[in-house]
Amino acid sequence: MSISLQWLGHASFRIRHDDTVIYIDPWKLKGSPKDATIVLVSHSHYDHYSAEDVARVSGPDTKLIAPVDVIGEYGNGQAIKPGQKIEIEGISISGVSAYNPNKQFHPKRNNWVGFVIEAGSKRIYYAGDTDLINEMKTLKDIDVALLPVGGTYTMNAKDAAEAIGHIKPKQAIPYHWGDIVGSRSDADQFAEIAQCEVTVMSPGETIIIE
Repeated sequence: MSISLQWLGHASFRIRHDDTVIYIDPWKLKGSPKDATIVLVSHSHYDHYSAEDVARVSGPDTKLIAPVDVIGEYGNGQAIKPGQKIEIEGISISGVSAYNPNKQFHPKRNNWVGFVIEAGSKRIYYAGDTDLINEMKTLKDIDVALLPVGGTYTMNAKDAAEAIGHIKPKQAIPYHWGDIVGSRSDADQFAEIAQCEVTVMSPGETIIIE
């Protein structure tokens, strides 16, 4: 079965596979669909962890997976850290390292994460808020890589393109631009220099991953 992937703006995505709906870092959402099977939160910064937006997408059976500080603040859910794998509803969620080696915004010691999501035969990598890090070299068989390109707090376009050389995905989608930091020009620069197929999405746009 195909997978639909919708960019909700900034660092927020909605992924659907069969009857499973996954939200990643929901923020500034319009409406309250309450249709999430799983909500993934990468770290506790306000533009990634919004309790209000988690509630907007969550129903009574929704599972929240996030780092321990987010779970503690929200009050329920399942904690994840880099290197840990969680299976829910036939979906595999692996926590992967996400941090700034030389900046104070996202310290490695916080154990904040990105995710590798395995749904059906596809592997989707969501990098979280991270710079170019050595752990990216260990990622294998990624179909779609979702990478920040805005700079300042995360990789810029050039660094994200270098990450593509390590990850070697079939397709990439830039995020973390268009709000707070980063612009369309950052996304377009990434698309020009990354050595893979790149789709620069507009907020609300959905693509199908075959």
